[in-house]
Amino acid sequence: MHDDRTLVADGLLNARDLGGLRTRDGGTTPRGRFFRSESVDRLTDDGWDALRAAGIRTVVDLRTPSERARDTGTRPAWVTTVPVDHDDLDDQAFWVDFWDNGLVGTPLYYRDHLARKPERTVEVLRALAGAEPGGVLFHCAGGRDRTGIVALVLLSIADVDPDEVVADYLRTVAVSDAMYAAIGVEGQEARIEELCAEHGTTVADAFRAVVAGFDVDGFVARSGLTPAELEALRTFRTPLT
Repeated sequence: MHDDRTLVADGLLNARDLGGLRTRDGGTTPRGRFFRSESVDRLTDDGWDALRAAGIRTVVDLRTPSERARDTGTRPAWVTTVPVDHDDLDDQAFWVDFWDNGLVGTPLYYRDHLARKPERTVEVLRALAGAEPGGVLFHCAGGRDRTGIVALVLLSIADVDPDEVVADYLRTVAVSDAMYAAIGVEGQEARIEELCAEHGTTVADAFRAVVAGFDVDGFVARSGLTPAELEALRTFRTPLT
């Protein structure tokens, strides 16, 4: 683990600890509790060893069942995987417009997803709060959109400074093209930026607007999360003394 929160693991380029982020009250989030990344399917044995050394014992997989079915890697016995389909692609009425206008993959759909499908993010949060002892890593495919939405909500509940939430998201943007190049896929950042420009904004400003407009108190009030679950999320599963 580098001081800059990067989780160095062979097979991952977009993995990091969500500890060490500045909170509104001047504190920082605890390290070694919650991590985010792209898909872990490309981890080598050495990569899995790095996750174990970081204290990670649970992986929450936000991808669809069809994505998970295409995995080729083998996960070690010491890690517990909790699948949560964050997208809910069966809800075609929600997704059709975003597929047609190309906004899937940009921050311009995040607010709508949180408004229409809050239970999907709540299910992830419940998995994070109730995981077995040890660190918890959550991921989707690229570690950007689904993972980004969950990180936004988690960090907001933990009262992380909004600028820190935005900066953490932009770290994924910065490594995105290199991450896809590593698997022989053309990067999408230029296209995503163009789509945002067509809507009068930038990737950074679009995500910043989602963070600024997120009503964390209202979300929590409607979430059904128990006081114990909320305490686990707010404290990053750190027992209070």
